[in-house]
Amino acid sequence: MALRLILADDHALFRQGLKSLLALDASLSVVAEVERVADLPAVLDSTPCDVLLLDLQMDRSALGEIDVLARRARVVVVTASEQPADALAAIRAGASAVVFKRFAIETLREAIDAAHGGLVWLPPAIQAELRARAFQPSPERLSAREHEIVELVALGLRNAEIGRRLAISEATVKTHLNNVFHKLGVRDRVELVRHAIRDGLVRIDERRS
Repeated sequence: MALRLILADDHALFRQGLKSLLALDASLSVVAEVERVADLPAVLDSTPCDVLLLDLQMDRSALGEIDVLARRARVVVVTASEQPADALAAIRAGASAVVFKRFAIETLREAIDAAHGGLVWLPPAIQAELRARAFQPSPERLSAREHEIVELVALGLRNAEIGRRLAISEATVKTHLNNVFHKLGVRDRVELVRHAIRDGLVRIDERRS
Protein backbone atom coordinates (compact mmCIF):
# COMPACT_ATOMS: atom_id res chain seq x y z
CA MET A 1 0.00 0.00 0.00
CA ALA A 2 1.33 3.43 -0.94
CA LEU A 3 2.29 5.86 1.82
CA ARG A 4 -0.37 8.55 2.05
CA LEU A 5 1.00 12.09 2.07
CA ILE A 6 -0.57 15.48 2.66
CA LEU A 7 1.24 18.57 1.32
CA ALA A 8 0.85 21.73 3.42
CA ASP A 9 2.46 24.73 1.71
CA ASP A 10 1.10 28.12 0.76
CA HIS A 11 3.10 28.34 -2.49
CA ALA A 12 1.12 26.62 -5.23
CA LEU A 13 4.11 26.41 -7.57
CA PHE A 14 6.24 24.63 -4.98
CA ARG A 15 3.38 22.26 -4.12
CA GLN A 16 2.94 21.37 -7.77
CA GLY A 17 6.64 20.72 -8.23
CA LEU A 18 6.77 18.59 -5.08
CA LYS A 19 3.67 16.68 -6.14
CA SER A 20 5.18 15.98 -9.57
CA LEU A 21 8.36 14.72 -7.93
CA LEU A 22 6.48 12.45 -5.54
CA ALA A 23 4.29 11.13 -8.39
CA LEU A 24 7.38 9.50 -9.90
CA ASP A 25 7.35 7.02 -7.00
CA ALA A 26 4.44 4.58 -7.09
CA SER A 27 4.92 3.78 -3.41
CA LEU A 28 3.89 7.34 -2.48
CA SER A 29 0.47 8.93 -2.88
CA VAL A 30 -0.44 12.58 -2.32
CA VAL A 31 -3.96 12.41 -0.90
CA ALA A 32 -4.52 16.12 -0.16
CA GLU A 33 -3.01 19.60 -0.47
CA VAL A 34 -3.50 22.38 2.08
CA GLU A 35 -2.68 26.09 1.82
CA ARG A 36 -3.38 27.15 5.42
CA VAL A 37 -2.37 25.64 8.76
CA ALA A 38 -5.85 26.37 10.08
CA ASP A 39 -7.34 23.96 7.52
CA LEU A 40 -5.15 21.00 8.51
CA PRO A 41 -7.25 19.58 11.40
CA ALA A 42 -10.35 19.28 9.19
CA VAL A 43 -8.35 17.74 6.35
CA LEU A 44 -6.71 15.22 8.70
CA ASP A 45 -10.15 14.35 10.10
CA SER A 46 -11.47 13.50 6.64
CA THR A 47 -8.35 12.16 4.92
CA PRO A 48 -6.27 9.27 6.32
CA CYS A 49 -2.61 10.28 6.20
CA ASP A 50 0.69 8.62 7.07
CA VAL A 51 3.07 11.56 6.64
CA LEU A 52 2.36 15.29 6.62
CA LEU A 53 4.82 17.45 4.66
CA LEU A 54 4.61 20.86 6.38
CA ASP A 55 6.14 24.13 5.23
CA LEU A 56 7.35 25.84 8.40
CA GLN A 57 7.06 29.31 6.84
CA MET A 58 3.50 28.98 5.52
CA ASP A 59 2.05 30.52 8.68
CA ARG A 60 3.37 32.00 11.91
CA SER A 61 1.40 29.39 13.83
CA ALA A 62 2.95 26.42 11.99
CA LEU A 63 5.66 25.71 14.55
CA GLY A 64 3.23 25.89 17.44
CA GLU A 65 0.82 23.47 15.74
CA ILE A 66 3.38 20.70 15.13
CA ASP A 67 2.78 19.03 18.49
CA VAL A 68 -0.95 18.63 17.81
CA LEU A 69 -0.46 17.60 14.18
CA ALA A 70 2.17 15.00 15.14
CA ARG A 71 -0.49 13.12 17.08
CA ARG A 72 -2.37 12.57 13.82
CA ALA A 73 0.49 11.81 11.40
CA ARG A 74 4.27 11.82 11.20
CA VAL A 75 5.37 15.37 10.46
CA VAL A 76 8.17 16.12 8.00
CA VAL A 77 8.99 19.82 8.01
CA VAL A 78 10.02 21.14 4.59
CA THR A 79 11.60 24.55 5.04
CA ALA A 80 13.56 27.21 3.17
CA SER A 81 15.35 28.14 6.40
CA GLU A 82 18.66 26.35 6.85
CA GLN A 83 19.27 27.70 10.34
CA PRO A 84 20.09 24.85 12.76
CA ALA A 85 18.03 26.62 15.44
CA ASP A 86 14.89 26.41 13.25
CA ALA A 87 15.45 22.73 12.49
CA LEU A 88 15.98 21.87 16.14
CA ALA A 89 12.93 23.90 17.16
CA ALA A 90 10.82 21.82 14.76
CA ILE A 91 12.16 18.57 16.24
CA ARG A 92 11.54 19.81 19.77
CA ALA A 93 7.99 20.73 18.76
CA GLY A 94 7.29 17.18 17.59
CA ALA A 95 8.42 16.88 13.97
CA SER A 96 10.03 13.60 12.96
CA ALA A 97 12.18 15.07 10.19
CA VAL A 98 13.38 18.35 8.71
CA VAL A 99 14.16 18.79 5.01
CA PHE A 100 15.73 21.90 3.51
CA LYS A 101 13.80 22.94 0.39
CA ARG A 102 17.04 23.51 -1.49
CA PHE A 103 17.90 19.81 -1.13
CA ALA A 104 14.37 18.35 -1.20
CA ILE A 105 14.92 16.40 -4.43
CA GLU A 106 17.90 14.55 -2.96
CA THR A 107 16.72 14.04 0.62
CA LEU A 108 12.93 14.08 0.84
CA ARG A 109 12.31 10.36 0.24
CA GLU A 110 14.89 9.36 2.84
CA ALA A 111 13.29 11.70 5.37
CA ILE A 112 9.78 10.37 4.63
CA ASP A 113 10.90 6.78 5.09
CA ALA A 114 12.71 7.58 8.33
CA ALA A 115 9.73 9.46 9.75
CA HIS A 116 7.27 6.75 8.76
CA GLY A 117 9.55 4.18 10.38
CA GLY A 118 9.53 6.02 13.70
CA LEU A 119 13.01 7.52 13.33
CA VAL A 120 14.24 11.11 13.46
CA TRP A 121 15.88 12.55 10.34
CA LEU A 122 17.92 15.75 10.14
CA PRO A 123 19.62 17.39 7.14
CA PRO A 124 23.16 16.16 6.42
CA ALA A 125 24.66 19.54 7.38
CA ILE A 126 23.19 19.27 10.87
CA GLN A 127 24.08 15.59 11.12
CA ALA A 128 27.69 16.58 10.38
CA GLU A 129 27.67 19.08 13.22
CA LEU A 130 26.24 16.47 15.57
CA ARG A 131 29.00 14.06 14.60
CA ALA A 132 31.63 16.70 15.24
CA ARG A 133 30.38 17.67 18.69
CA ALA A 134 30.19 15.63 21.84
CA PHE A 135 27.17 16.00 24.10
CA GLN A 136 27.44 17.16 27.67
CA PRO A 137 28.09 14.24 30.02
CA SER A 138 25.54 13.32 32.66
CA PRO A 139 27.22 10.30 34.26
CA GLU A 140 24.65 10.04 37.01
CA ARG A 141 22.00 9.22 34.40
CA LEU A 142 23.54 7.59 31.35
CA SER A 143 26.62 5.44 30.88
CA ALA A 144 29.26 6.29 28.28
CA ARG A 145 27.89 3.56 26.01
CA GLU A 146 24.35 4.83 26.43
CA HIS A 147 25.53 8.32 25.50
CA GLU A 148 27.11 6.91 22.34
CA ILE A 149 23.87 5.20 21.40
CA VAL A 150 21.81 8.35 22.03
CA GLU A 151 24.12 10.28 19.69
CA LEU A 152 23.79 7.67 16.94
CA VAL A 153 20.01 7.56 17.32
CA ALA A 154 20.01 11.35 16.90
CA LEU A 155 21.90 10.86 13.64
CA GLY A 156 19.06 8.65 12.39
CA LEU A 157 20.82 5.27 12.58
CA ARG A 158 18.77 2.11 13.05
CA ASN A 159 19.63 -0.50 15.66
CA ALA A 160 21.51 -2.75 13.24
CA GLU A 161 23.56 0.20 11.97
CA ILE A 162 24.36 1.28 15.53
CA GLY A 163 25.46 -2.26 16.35
CA ARG A 164 27.83 -2.34 13.39
CA ARG A 165 29.21 1.11 14.24
CA LEU A 166 29.90 0.12 17.87
CA ALA A 167 30.80 -3.54 17.19
CA ILE A 168 28.01 -4.85 19.41
CA SER A 169 24.98 -7.00 18.66
CA GLU A 170 21.61 -5.55 17.68
CA ALA A 171 20.14 -7.20 20.80
CA THR A 172 22.66 -5.32 22.96
CA VAL A 173 21.69 -2.06 21.26
CA LYS A 174 18.03 -2.77 22.06
CA THR A 175 18.91 -3.46 25.69
CA HIS A 176 20.84 -0.21 26.00
CA LEU A 177 18.01 1.72 24.33
CA ASN A 178 15.42 0.23 26.67
CA ASN A 179 17.60 1.30 29.61
CA VAL A 180 17.89 4.81 28.16
CA PHE A 181 14.12 5.02 27.62
CA HIS A 182 13.57 4.00 31.24
CA LYS A 183 16.17 6.40 32.67
CA LEU A 184 14.96 9.40 30.67
CA GLY A 185 11.26 8.60 30.84
CA VAL A 186 10.68 8.56 27.08
CA ARG A 187 8.59 6.16 25.03
CA ASP A 188 10.31 5.98 21.66
CA ARG A 189 13.17 7.22 19.50
CA VAL A 190 11.43 10.43 18.48
CA GLU A 191 10.86 11.42 22.12
CA LEU A 192 14.45 10.41 22.91
CA VAL A 193 15.95 12.72 20.28
CA ARG A 194 13.65 15.56 21.31
CA HIS A 195 14.68 15.07 24.95
CA ALA A 196 18.37 14.78 24.05
CA ILE A 197 18.36 18.04 22.08
CA ARG A 198 16.30 19.90 24.69
CA ASP A 199 18.43 18.78 27.66
CA GLY A 200 21.80 19.11 25.97
CA LEU A 201 22.64 15.40 25.68
CA VAL A 202 23.30 16.16 22.02
CA ARG A 203 25.04 19.48 21.43
CA ILE A 204 24.83 21.68 18.35
CA ASP A 205 25.76 25.32 17.86
CA GLU A 206 22.37 26.83 17.00
CA ARG A 207 23.91 30.13 15.96
CA ARG A 208 25.54 28.70 12.88
CA SER A 209 23.77 28.56 9.54
